[in-house]
Amino acid sequence: MKNLHIIIISLILFASCKSPEARMPESVQSGSFLKESAERNKKLNEKESKQIQKIIKNNPEKTYIASESGFWYTYNNQVEADTIQPQFSDIVNFDYNVSTINGKEIYSKENKTYIMDKEELFTGLREGLKLLKPSESATFIFPSQKAFGYYGDDKKIGTNVPLICEVTLNTITQTQNND
Repeated sequence: MKNLHIIIISLILFASCKSPEARMPESVQSGSFLKESAERNKKLNEKESKQIQKIIKNNPEKTYIASESGFWYTYNNQVEADTIQPQFSDIVNFDYNVSTINGKEIYSKENKTYIMDKEELFTGLREGLKLLKPSESATFIFPSQKAFGYYGDDKKIGTNVPLICEVTLNTITQTQNND
């Protein structure tokens, strides 16, 4: 009888021990944040596009090319010879100046060695380097989303700043193992 009481009490305790149910997160399904963000980005893109078109219009002596990636560039020194262009994992050395779209200098005469697509470099510059041959020089106009976007560079470039970069590709060292 004593064992029967222990078993009944154990079953009652076991049945009453129920793990707590997970609470479902509360979410707002209105989509208003996404709509507002998309509208803000659309206005920013329109504003930057107008600024870039004004620069291009004010420099009729230069031929600007619209890249497939969403930035513009003009050659300052173009090499006509058929030569190499940077590929994945090639080591490139280049000089560059960075200024705002209004001409305010940010970085002057910087020199950088970079392993293509294996190190951090802002999107526009990485894509722009792939267009150049050794000893070529170009001026790139990057809308903010191709530059440092919303975050800036944590140093001198703020939020949503379109950039003008003058770049000279000095050398390309091809790697044996382009993986």
